[in-house]
Amino acid sequence: MKNKPTVGEILQAKGVSRRGFLKYCATTASLLALPPAMIPRIAKAIESARRPSVIWLSFQECTGCTESLTRSAAPTVEGLIFDAISLDYHHTLQAASGEQAEAARHAAMEENEGGYLVLVDGSIPMGNPGFSTIAGISNHDMLMETVAGAAAVVSIGTCAAFGGIPGANPNPTGAVAVQDLVKDKPIINVPGCPPIPMVMTAVLTQFLTFGQLPEVDKFGRPLAFFGQTIHDRCYRRPFYEQGKFANTFDDEGAKAGWCLYKLGCKGPTTYNACATAKWNQGTSFPIESGHPCLGCSEPGFWDKGGFYEPLSTGKFGSGAKVAGAAAAGVALGVAAAAAGRSRQAKFTKEG
Repeated sequence: MKNKPTVGEILQAKGVSRRGFLKYCATTASLLALPPAMIPRIAKAIESARRPSVIWLSFQECTGCTESLTRSAAPTVEGLIFDAISLDYHHTLQAASGEQAEAARHAAMEENEGGYLVLVDGSIPMGNPGFSTIAGISNHDMLMETVAGAAAVVSIGTCAAFGGIPGANPNPTGAVAVQDLVKDKPIINVPGCPPIPMVMTAVLTQFLTFGQLPEVDKFGRPLAFFGQTIHDRCYRRPFYEQGKFANTFDDEGAKAGWCLYKLGCKGPTTYNACATAKWNQGTSFPIESGHPCLGCSEPGFWDKGGFYEPLSTGKFGSGAKVAGAAAAGVALGVAAAAAGRSRQAKFTKEG
């Protein structure tokens, strides 16, 4: 670690301007909900930091999390890998394979013991060790061996964080989440199917800057991104308040961009930053594209009822209370809209 160049030295060698570097720091502060006064501290910390080693383990997953990360806009994955971290092991992105790949993992563990990060995507099958193996090693054994000397663990995606789709009923592989197995290391969950790219990169950047993981909620998710529901920050929220809802995907309400609650939107019970961070370099997110939120960043989302059934059906498991409140909100919104139309009609008649 001592012989590794600092990030500041790497940036200087690559010809990165001071202005561009400070813009990066400002973006990082914004992503982490830090005040502008923290920008100089972030800059100083990053410049003096030495590239931490990162080992990325992929288990029962679809590679969607990696696909999401490689499409990150700010910070870019290129900057993340080559300037901020040393990605020493990743099945999809590494050039090595076979014995060379496993040798790289062991070398990273030995050279950086106690200081490397382990990123995991995919759930771990416990029904039978042979359900998923890498280099002849079961997912369980590889996980436990790798995290033994890690500084912290980041569960990337809902499969790693909560079991995800592999853990959905009837869970044929006995899939479990990382936090179900690792009990002696700091763990942060970055759920989503897949997660938002900038959420993943911001968590790693905070660790690089401050040497610690961000503050989390009761499910171990970073509060800066999972502190509010999608409904709280949705641009269609005014239509919800007015009682204006799309009833089908092609009716006039849908064409006018009305609230998708009646089409099964799980925004009221889903905590994520989709409505603000968005996807595809900030272009849009599912609701903006006309599709209701599926609640993919919540535990057990696959088993909580039909995706296109409104929350008021009471089939949303632990979200039933919230669903009831949301249904009451719909009723109030409809009543308010009706009252508003009545007042307008009365005003017009009197006028």
